[in-house]
Amino acid sequence: MTTAHDFSAVDIDGHDKPLSDYAGKVLLVVNVASQCGFTPQYEGLQKLWRDYRDRGLVVLGFPCDQFGHQEPGDEAAIRNFCSLTYDVDFPMFSKVDVNGDGAHPLWKWLKKEKGGLLGIDAIKWNFSKFLVGRDGRAIRRYAPADKPESLAGDIEQALG
Repeated sequence: MTTAHDFSAVDIDGHDKPLSDYAGKVLLVVNVASQCGFTPQYEGLQKLWRDYRDRGLVVLGFPCDQFGHQEPGDEAAIRNFCSLTYDVDFPMFSKVDVNGDGAHPLWKWLKKEKGGLLGIDAIKWNFSKFLVGRDGRAIRRYAPADKPESLAGDIEQALG
């Protein structure tokens, strides 16, 4: 059986990061963008990370430029924006595609595991979120408009 732990991704500093490093943690995987109407959600994501990381939550940010060219910068610009504007210190990754033939394998798997509304798997916009359990299995998919703070109950449950 495939789990999130079977994938790896390039982190924002250009290093390959096996997601098996997060085995035993609850993951909140989010496609992010710096110039989106939902960008202020970084604040809520950072708060979830601060509130729950000691209990085993890891927020993983995956910048994506597939929606309205709202993540135009390179990794250094993204890192600086997130750090300076929202004090983000949760793990961030290099830009990925979440839809199409070039979609990152993790995102292909997440979409297959937890399809969207009406059975449409495609990611609709920035700040789509997936909650992954300690066992690496996808638990739930959330829409871009779902505010990070609204996920606290599900995160609490996943953390046990």
